[in-house]
Amino acid sequence: MKRVMVIAGGKWQVPLLKKLKCMGFEIVCSNLYPDSVGFQYADYCEVADVRDWDKNLDIAKKYKVDAVFTDQSDIAVPTAAYVSEQLGLRTIGIKLAELFTNKYCMREYLKENTFPYPEFKICKELNEAKQFFIDLKHDAIIKPLDSQSSRGIYEIHVLEDLDRYFDNTKSNSKDQSSVLIERYVQGTEFTVDGIVVDGKHHTLAISEKSHYDFNQNVADALYFSYSNDTYDYNALRKLNDEIIQSTGLPFGLTHAEYKLENGTFYLIEMAARGGGTKISSDIVPYMTGIDNYALWIHSVLDDKIEYPIIDLEEMKKRYMVLQFLDYPVEGRKIKEICGVEDIKALEQIYDFGLNIQAGDVLKKATDDSNRIGYYIAKGSSVEDLKEIKTKVMERLSIRFE
Repeated sequence: MKRVMVIAGGKWQVPLLKKLKCMGFEIVCSNLYPDSVGFQYADYCEVADVRDWDKNLDIAKKYKVDAVFTDQSDIAVPTAAYVSEQLGLRTIGIKLAELFTNKYCMREYLKENTFPYPEFKICKELNEAKQFFIDLKHDAIIKPLDSQSSRGIYEIHVLEDLDRYFDNTKSNSKDQSSVLIERYVQGTEFTVDGIVVDGKHHTLAISEKSHYDFNQNVADALYFSYSNDTYDYNALRKLNDEIIQSTGLPFGLTHAEYKLENGTFYLIEMAARGGGTKISSDIVPYMTGIDNYALWIHSVLDDKIEYPIIDLEEMKKRYMVLQFLDYPVEGRKIKEICGVEDIKALEQIYDFGLNIQAGDVLKKATDDSNRIGYYIAKGSSVEDLKEIKTKVMERLSIRFE
């Protein structure tokens, strides 16, 4: 029996842990918290910060693992690459891990390889960012170099916004030394998930994204479909395959986000892992009919595999939404949450989860990590999926103290 390591053991890693267990592997899991939910599905559990390269390497050596995995977590990707590289295991390598997790490296890569990119600058000091914004003469956005879940990302409309947000953005970067400021790309946003098998990238699932009215940097819904009457998904697939393929990524899941502005798709960011909130583990397999986790796992182990033939006609019939919840109340303590079982009983609901409970104070989402909950639903069209939200919100009742 082969022994593998999974770095990160939160709720979004549970599907990967379950898949590995189902495939007959012995699992070592590391995560920061002793009560991590992922530990329930591992044979050996070790408490370690996923960003601590050397401690995770020591754990991998201790258990003599045959492969290292992580999914749905940007911050764990460099650690998994480092541990694998040090042990001589199959890996994407530190250099590619940095490219796919450092937003400045991504921008430089796009520029050097003549792909579309917005004007950008890396800044250590506030005055550098202010001068760039003045010269740009356009709305901007500032981002940590290597954070996740949209933490520390702010739109900049006036100079005073930089005074307000610069230090917070810098604090969300791992080395806390710099921020990325770039021209704000207007337009509709999309997510694109894929996989590299035998060195070839395949785009698998695309979603049209919408955002909360109160925070345009936090998504409230992702509508997955094979095609879109308004936007050219074939052009987006082609560009995404070209960008990922050009990096030389040898294997693995991918997740990218794009915006369409004046007829041009701009890559916002790309990742060498699957999309979060069960996109890679559940939504992509449903939309494509392929077992992308199994393909990826076999690739990491360097097993002989073939990319499957996908039934395009079947794919074109499939629609899914990842809807994040909001509630028209803020700042009050929750007494009781009702209607959850009624929501789960709806025929179209594939999955439903809440991140709040009795005793919590209800707040608006400030980043992707503190949205109050979500559901995943299946439908026969995008219009059908939008109607499901009404049914869900009619059943969800939150009572306050």
